Amino acid sequence: MSTYPLNLIISQGTDFEITLTVRNTDGSPLNLLSYTGLSLLKKHYTSNKNYPFTLTFLDRLNGKISLFMHNSITKTLTEGRYVYDIILESPNNIKKRMIEGTVIVSPGVSF
Repeated sequence: MSTYPLNLIISQGTDFEITLTVRNTDGSPLNLLSYTGLSLLKKHYTSNKNYPFTLTFLDRLNGKISLFMHNSITKTLTEGRYVYDIILESPNNIKKRMIEGTVIVSPGVSF
């Protein structure tokens, strides 16, 4: 499996949620039974400060996951470019970066 690049936009001060399907190299959904996962947002790769996404397995058999960040976190983000990734760990304890990319935090008029 290759790491899939996916860039995102988060509107500052709002709830952010996206549903994704993790796939095998042949395009079929990856069976995520017994997998665990983690996803973080950082200003840059070497930053010590991170902002966690809530990663939820919506449909493990069909590779569906959700990333969520509450508005209480997004309102603390300054506008600009960030980086993130999604790491999944298989039942065999193999960790794989499945998705990575940049995030643009867009400022809001009302926040």
